[in-house]
Amino acid sequence: MHNACMVTSITIRNVPDEVRDELAERAARKGQSLQAYLVDALTEMSTRADVDLLMERIRARKEASGVVLSYEDILDAIDHGRR
Repeated sequence: MHNACMVTSITIRNVPDEVRDELAERAARKGQSLQAYLVDALTEMSTRADVDLLMERIRARKEASGVVLSYEDILDAIDHGRR
């Protein structure tokens, strides 16, 4: 749900008719207005992890650790953990 205290408007231009129609149909199937559907979709998108940022953080931690493992080392460790 969005924060009712802070309201911002967003205008999106040049949306193809077929995209708008599909989104309107999805909203209708959920019993929502197009606006409510899009607010929910944008809110959900904003809570997902940003894959690029996540990969950047993983690379930075890997470099900072200085540990280098081959895939054989990793598979051996997994195999050892299963015993």
